[in-house]
Amino acid sequence: MKSTNKRWKKRKMMHDNLLEDIKIPNPREIEKELGEFLTKKFGGNVRVISPDSLPEELTEDEVKPEKQKRKKLRFDLKPEDLIEYLNHYVVKQDMAKAALATKICTHFNRIKRLQSDKDNNHNMVGSIKNNILMIGPTGVGKTYIIKLIAKRIGVPFVKGDATKFSETGYVGGDVEDLIRDLVREADEDIELAQCGIVYIDEIDKIAGNRNIVGADISRTGVQRALLKPMEETEIDLRVSHDPISMFQELEHFRKTGNRKKRTINTKNILFIMSGAFGELSEIIDKRLTKQAIGFGADIKSPADKTDILKHVKSEDVIEFGFESEFVGRLPVRSVFERLNKDDLFDILKNPNNPVILGKKLDFAAYDIDIKFDDKALRILSKNAFKENTGARGLISALEGALLLFEKRLPSTDIRRLSVTEHVVLNPEKALIEIESGSDKNADTIFEKLSLEEKAFIRNYLKNNAKNLAEKYKMKLTPSRIDIVAEYYVKYIVDVNRAVEKIKSYHDDIKQIELYFYKEHDINIVMEDDAVDFIIRQLIFTDVEDQVFYKKLTADFELGLKLVQEKTGINRFFINKDALVSPERFISAMIKDKLNKNELIND
Repeated sequence: MKSTNKRWKKRKMMHDNLLEDIKIPNPREIEKELGEFLTKKFGGNVRVISPDSLPEELTEDEVKPEKQKRKKLRFDLKPEDLIEYLNHYVVKQDMAKAALATKICTHFNRIKRLQSDKDNNHNMVGSIKNNILMIGPTGVGKTYIIKLIAKRIGVPFVKGDATKFSETGYVGGDVEDLIRDLVREADEDIELAQCGIVYIDEIDKIAGNRNIVGADISRTGVQRALLKPMEETEIDLRVSHDPISMFQELEHFRKTGNRKKRTINTKNILFIMSGAFGELSEIIDKRLTKQAIGFGADIKSPADKTDILKHVKSEDVIEFGFESEFVGRLPVRSVFERLNKDDLFDILKNPNNPVILGKKLDFAAYDIDIKFDDKALRILSKNAFKENTGARGLISALEGALLLFEKRLPSTDIRRLSVTEHVVLNPEKALIEIESGSDKNADTIFEKLSLEEKAFIRNYLKNNAKNLAEKYKMKLTPSRIDIVAEYYVKYIVDVNRAVEKIKSYHDDIKQIELYFYKEHDINIVMEDDAVDFIIRQLIFTDVEDQVFYKKLTADFELGLKLVQEKTGINRFFINKDALVSPERFISAMIKDKLNKNELIND
């Protein structure tokens, strides 16, 4: 018996020692470890909420209202402002740009007016939204133009593919998910999300198929599901039977103590749909032909049929396979034109186009600088036109012409590539010549293309100087235009980004005026040529900002104070010559003042 007790005591002692060595985590530590695991597994959408962390249940009177940012829509664009912006990026499509810019600007300016109407005089029943249907062949810039507009106006924007959604209640994406995504894009600011844009591409793919018997959940079903959101409805931000949504609701309750149902109203959300509508032209042609039959009728020639989509009517879209209620909620129609070879060339020449800039970035990844000759761009645009995919064909044409060089040149010491007519037409031969160095004019050609590119950008900036100056609140002097053009050629940016960069330098330099006044009680004004001189020094030399500013202070602080004492001048205009030779500038001011005093005394 004694031996049994001894064994028992020994085991208990070993157990107690083991417990001392093993630290048992407390509930908070367990919650933390589980939270880290779930974050790795599901991102930030799933969290652990322990019962202790939940607030006590609040009565209806004690529920605190959820804090919201309550941002008012800040929108001051006019249609011509937005058209001007789009002209910098989008080639052709003048009618489409005009329609989109006008109706989108009207939509948001109308919302802004309603928000500022304290008396609520404009809250009419049955107001019609300017939802838009864009029609046009593939590769003409439909998606691109909407992305540009959303970026410019700065409202929440989400894009969806019509083929990915199904009618609510069936397997597949719910069309209401797009609205919930809009709230996420607005950083959970519901007020801001209610002024957003929902863009649905490939809408023609959900046209009803008359050969199907019964419910068609992927086509007309989606149309029906879109009807209410396109007009006005309240959408619950919580998704039933969705665990992530339930966790988010718990997290929301934990933070705010508010169990109020969270919804978003779609009254002011703009819906924009787009599609190629391949067979729509045949339906329009059939209708127009019927109308034209008769005595003295003017039968359309095949050439006229290229613009046939411009004659689209609601009845044509309905016959295509859309329900009349759906078409009625898209009152604005914007038709895009097919691009020809010249249009494709203009896209390649556009200094803001992502095709050429993207290819420059591809080669820059290997520290290779690439320039394009106009003759080469003409050939590429012709090759792209044969693809019959609009602007998308440009990427295929470019990749086909330069893939060989992109594969080989990174493994060589060659850091410059001139894309000429010869390179595009005879890539294998051109690559051999480039590698062997047999082309003695290679450097000359590259420098020539660089100068031509800079001259083209300079001319572009001159033609758009007024609009760019107004947009960026900065005078575009001839020397400043030259700096922007040089910056564009040296770095891979679009024109707007280049101007923005120079503007940032301009504003930093103008702060020197305030610095001198605060630190030294000296009132200086940096003239335009001085500002441009400093910008050039900071961008195109190895001079660091702080080093340059310290030198500027050393050159002028004591000298200008001396001029103040001797002449009584309180305001100094600093030009480029003053920066180049500060001592001469200060001496000249003192002499000039002394000479004037002598003349007065005489």
